[in-house]
Amino acid sequence: MKSSKEKLLGTLFLLSAGNCVMAQERPNIVFILTDDQPYSLLHCTGNKLIQTPNLDKLAKEGVLFTNAHVSSAISTPSRTCILTGRYERNHGVNFNSGTSLSAEAWRLAYPCILRANGYYTGYVGKNHTPIGDRGYETGLMDNSYDYWYGGHEHLGFYPKEKHKIFKNAKNNTQVEILEEGMLDFLNPNERSLKGAVSFLEGRPKDKPFFLNLCFNLPHGNGTGSMKLKESDPDIYKTLYRNLDIPLPKNYIAKADIKTPKLPESVHHASERQNIYNYCDNPKTLRERNIREMQAVTGIDKLVGKLMDELKKQGLDKNTIIVYTSDHGIFNGEFGLGGKALCYEYCTHVPLIIYDPTLPKSLRSKDNNELVLALDLAPTFLDYAKAEKPANYQGFSLKPMLSGKIKSVRDYLFTENLWSTHFGNPRCESIQDKKWKYIRYYKNENVSATEKIKHLKSFGLSPNNVYKTDMTDVLMYRIFVDAGLNGENAEYEELYDLENDPKETTNLANDKKYKDILENLRTEWFKALKLARGNGKPMVDIICDGYSIPK
Repeated sequence: MKSSKEKLLGTLFLLSAGNCVMAQERPNIVFILTDDQPYSLLHCTGNKLIQTPNLDKLAKEGVLFTNAHVSSAISTPSRTCILTGRYERNHGVNFNSGTSLSAEAWRLAYPCILRANGYYTGYVGKNHTPIGDRGYETGLMDNSYDYWYGGHEHLGFYPKEKHKIFKNAKNNTQVEILEEGMLDFLNPNERSLKGAVSFLEGRPKDKPFFLNLCFNLPHGNGTGSMKLKESDPDIYKTLYRNLDIPLPKNYIAKADIKTPKLPESVHHASERQNIYNYCDNPKTLRERNIREMQAVTGIDKLVGKLMDELKKQGLDKNTIIVYTSDHGIFNGEFGLGGKALCYEYCTHVPLIIYDPTLPKSLRSKDNNELVLALDLAPTFLDYAKAEKPANYQGFSLKPMLSGKIKSVRDYLFTENLWSTHFGNPRCESIQDKKWKYIRYYKNENVSATEKIKHLKSFGLSPNNVYKTDMTDVLMYRIFVDAGLNGENAEYEELYDLENDPKETTNLANDKKYKDILENLRTEWFKALKLARGNGKPMVDIICDGYSIPK
């Protein structure tokens, strides 16, 4: 017998499906999501060394959002925010939460709603959101698409080495393998990609389609595993190697750090994961930067082939293309590496929306309004003429793109709840176009170094440090509501983004800005309450030995 929740969800989908209109009245959508790509890693966003002509063209003929951010600057929570249209402290999924998105919550994610509303849906690439009572092993996401050619968690630069599904691809490198999946989805009559899972014989011509194209690049798991093999395309062996790669502005080598950016009471910098050690000296940083640029240029070439294929099939006039990243990353600025902070380096991402159905006067321009990645889900549903679930917290950008409204928010809220033995602090921020306030809480996490030392003493793998248990689950839930319950800030920052966009000078203790600080504290608390929302998280506990009673 169905529960009341299941009946409610069934009613929602029947109502949504009843709103379906003919395919030609609704656009196709291709959503391209990269991994660890900061705003600055495109030619059109200011990087004069990188070659991204196809994305530059897309930005020129579409809308480049110059003030787009993610609400959580780490992969799993950010990608879950995008899928669900909700803030992390509302959806409740992170590496340290010990949870996965429940089947109930997944049915309200945009891919399921689009499919229920008549879209032919495809997924190609990396998934980093666990779903169901066995997480990635549940298979629920795989079976929720009409076409699936994806891998859960990291793909690496050579995906065949990690995921069976890609074994029969002609190519060996990530971008080129995902390109095969993209072309197979778009035109299965010309290609038959072994390994891809398709629930129909081919893409129906009488249905609009939605394609998720999700990369694990330029993330370090991909660029760090590049081997410059003889069989690699030349782009990944020689491009940019003849250039003088400048160090990032405000770069500090690890050996030269005199005063850390953040105090020890909130940020245990020495506990940082060693995967970010390439930031510590100019030589290794230069090599990584070259690989990151190569990877993005490879993705740019794929975008060019996408545009050619759409035009070849006569789909170019009715296909919207959206391009963004799950978050940015530090590359040694202030001596920092990695992400999971509320600084612009981590949260500010490129966002391009190319809508060929709009008049050129509306789409050929940059937009500086404050937008969040969690606005994408309601935007997709708006284009599909599908009803937005009541629990969505983002806003559709379609009215702004069409010139009906100027903006969707006055203040932008970001958060980091991934506070673990790897040193990252809990923090939240609120910002408008000029000012940003960041609030930190005391970091009392046990040292990862100490944990690893004791694991080794028992003959256990150091990788056990990445596992979660019930203590982590409970601690995460305490983190979620701590600020709302009155926990004091351990440290605060105030930045004048207009005159100090790199966030070099903290003005929080300058009496001249006392009123601005107080106003932002007020707005922070309002945003915190809105982000938390109401009710319990729609999650399953997936740490060993525990499950939520049904």
